[in-house]
Formats: sequence, C-alpha cells, structure tokens
Amino acid sequence: MTDTTTDTAGTVDATERAPLPGPGEQHEAVEILAAARRYVDPELRRAIDSLPGSLRRIALYHFGWEHADGTPAAGNAGKAIRPALVLTAVRALGGDPAMAVRAATAVELTHNFTLLHDDVMDGDTTRRHRPTVWTVFGEAGAILAGDALQALAQQLLAEDPHPGASEAAARLTACVVELCAGQLADCALEDRSPDEVTLEECLAMAEAKTGALLGCACALGSVYAGAGRDETEALDGFGREAGLAFQLIDDVIGIWGDPGQTGKPAGADLAARKKSLPVVAALASGTSAAAELAELYGRLPGTSRGERAGGEGAGADALQDAARVARAVENAGGRDWAQVHAADRMSRAVDQLARAVPDPESAGGLLALAEFVTRRTH
Repeated sequence: MTDTTTDTAGTVDATERAPLPGPGEQHEAVEILAAARRYVDPELRRAIDSLPGSLRRIALYHFGWEHADGTPAAGNAGKAIRPALVLTAVRALGGDPAMAVRAATAVELTHNFTLLHDDVMDGDTTRRHRPTVWTVFGEAGAILAGDALQALAQQLLAEDPHPGASEAAARLTACVVELCAGQLADCALEDRSPDEVTLEECLAMAEAKTGALLGCACALGSVYAGAGRDETEALDGFGREAGLAFQLIDDVIGIWGDPGQTGKPAGADLAARKKSLPVVAALASGTSAAAELAELYGRLPGTSRGERAGGEGAGADALQDAARVARAVENAGGRDWAQVHAADRMSRAVDQLARAVPDPESAGGLLALAEFVTRRTH
C-alpha cells in the first residue's frame, strides 16, 4: 500500500492504519481483526459523526466511544469479524483491501443495526459489559438509532465510486431483508410449544439471522476484488456455513459461557425460553432429560424484562431455574450435538472456500477467521 490516498474511493492513509497481514505473513485471526478495526473505525466514526445530535449520541454510546452522559469512553466496539471478512476476502482474491473500506464499514453498520433491534426484542439488558442502549435511551431511541445505522450503510455504498459498489448495495439490501425474515422467524418460534419446533426450521432461521450477513461480507469482498460470479457465490457459501458454525457456538456460549467473558448475563436465553439450537436438539433427542426439558420449557418465563433477560432484575428463583434447564439441555445431548454440528459446518465452509480460493496460502486469512469464530469461548 502507498501513502497516497483519495477520500472518494474509501482508501486509507498508511500512516493512519497498518496494512492487513498478507498471505505470506503470520496472520493470526487476532492480528487480522485488529487491522480490520484500524481500517474501519475512522470511516465508522465519520459516518456516525454525520448523524444528528441525539442519534449520534446513542450510536457513540452503543459503539463504546462515549458514556451515557456524553463524555469520552474507551469502550469495546466489537470484534469486527464481519468487516474483517470483507477486507480479507478482497486480499485473498488479489484485490486491495484499502479500496473496500466503505463496503466493510457498511457491513459493520448493518451488523450493529441488528444488535440494537435484537436487544430491544429480546429484552437483553447487557451487551459488551455495559447496559444495552434501550435500557439507557429507551426503546424508541434504540430502534431509531438502529434504523439510522442501516441508512448510513446504504449511503456509504451509494456514494462509493468503486465499480462494485452498486452490486454490493444490492447484495447488502437483499441480505437485510433475509436478516429481518430470520428475526421474524425467530420471534415466531418463541410463540410455539417446544414439541412443535424442528431442527430443520431452526437451522434455516439461524442461516438467515447469522449466516446471511457473514456470507454477504465475504461476497462483498469478492465483488470489490473484481472476481467472477462463481467465486462470489462460493465465498457467500463459505460465509454462510461458517456463520452457522458461529451461531451454534454462540448458542453454546449463551447457555454455558462465563458472563465475565461474554459481557451478558448467564442463562438469559434459557430464562426467556428461547429455542436455540442446542435446546431444540436436546428436545429432539428422545431421552428422559429431553422430557424433563420439555416440561421445564413448557412453563412460562418471568414476566418482567429483567426476569426474561436473566439480568440484575432476575430473582434467585429465575437464576436457579435457568441452571436447571442448562443441566437438562446438556444431559439430553444438546451441547454435544451443537459442537459436533459446528465442526461439520466448518468442514463445509472449508470446501466452499477451496472452490473460491484454491491456493491455501491465499485462503489462510479467511480460514483463520472462520476458525477463530468457531473456537471462541466468549
């Protein structure tokens, strides 16, 4: 990369952001993620700074850059997995990641739009070790800030002169529709009794909610690298399969993870009786533990947001109930099934990646990211 940049193409100043580790370098996932954060954060800040005052304040709080009172904070803006996939896919196919910064930022904005809305719908009270936006600024503030982030994502692509920007915008728009459909399906599943929900429909929901955006991120990298349709579709498939593996592990962490590591209360999904993949697999196991789990899941969860979220407002009874449900899920084989199935999805992802990027050295960065998200503990 050179020191010379232009503002209109979404390129970056080499003195501002270090280059992404290349295929011939030691590119551990943490290095790739840190480099992606350096690429994307300045563009992300510029986009958020363009928002009107009240929306800007909410967005800055959500990303951890300000406290609730508006004073500066050095918080956690997230792992940047999705923008890292965009930039790493560009490099894997021989393109220049600096030319895809706006696309990577658009993906990150879209991801955070979904987080703001999901926290409201799920009643989650904690994210990234701090109160969620809706608990601080209200439900309307969180929803409207999420809408604004999604609008910014499309604006970035609309103003990007890169020849792939139009296709990228179309793909991201289609992805958002799929994300919304997946979220709606997730909400609908919560209104059905445990014995009416199948693994197949839960997997389809998870692909729409999680796999779609990871696949889109990889596909956008392919588009910005100028690759052909076959490579782009294969990379989309890679991201989707890795995304399903990611969701399976995320569901495991959501039940058995350490709140000190995850930044979210333990047992929140169980307290809300969410039909996550380990739970549905356990319910379908036909074991005595499955029968116990079905009986537990047939009970109504707590009626307050604090109780449903397993947060500070949850009482001792709700926490003990969540622990009992977690034991039943594990005894019925839900945890083991999720981990085995995550490994299978990861294998499928590797097959798709080989179709798009046959050279193992060039594919190394994408593989490292996929392994990172499926081997994480928080």
